[in-house]
Amino acid sequence: MSATTLADRSLVRLSGDEARDFLQGLVTQDVTGKLPVWAGLLTAQGKCLFDFLVWEDGDDLLLDCEADAADDLIKRLSIYRLRRPIKIERDDRLAVHWSLESIEDAADPRLAKLGYRWLAPAGEAAPGWREHRLRLGVCEGRHELGDLLWLECNAAELNGVSFTKGCFVGQENTARMNWRQKVNRRLVVVETDAPGSRTRIHYPEIGFAVEHRRIDDLGGAIVPDWLKPALAA
Repeated sequence: MSATTLADRSLVRLSGDEARDFLQGLVTQDVTGKLPVWAGLLTAQGKCLFDFLVWEDGDDLLLDCEADAADDLIKRLSIYRLRRPIKIERDDRLAVHWSLESIEDAADPRLAKLGYRWLAPAGEAAPGWREHRLRLGVCEGRHELGDLLWLECNAAELNGVSFTKGCFVGQENTARMNWRQKVNRRLVVVETDAPGSRTRIHYPEIGFAVEHRRIDDLGGAIVPDWLKPALAA
């Protein structure tokens, strides 16, 4: 098999009898059902602080997150933990793997075309993930999503929010935006050799930038099929 490890991802393990209930009250997706799911941890105003995939390992939960954000995520979760008997720590025994080929593991819960992910000890770093993801118009991580309203990050279209699970941090504003159908800006990917005034991050090695634009100003942006129905509505 070719190299599959996503070297820029880390795993944060939550363990303890109350771990699932604890996370359920904080994040945007329902973690009591089938996993993995893609979820966000937001500010009280509904803006993205962190995004991650949630996996289960027995009674424990594993958060598949940006490696550079893992320590900050642990600190943030520890603030909410208070005195609950929950352990929150990095798990360096496992790594996140990705392939376009099905290997009897989970299709990415955001979009099937993203491919398949699984957890196993680290191997050789997988090439091509970022370019593949951006060509599909899918954004992730603090440099791309950070400090934007969760629904402007296309979270509803990419299965990153449940409007029936109950409370989570930032739920009030997120639910209000959804009810009013008032998502006036979107995060989009643009093919470009140079950053522009609306660029959040530019990847010159692959010729893509991530931009935050009004929905009536998407000229030149990649508008994938999964986003078109929301824009038409």
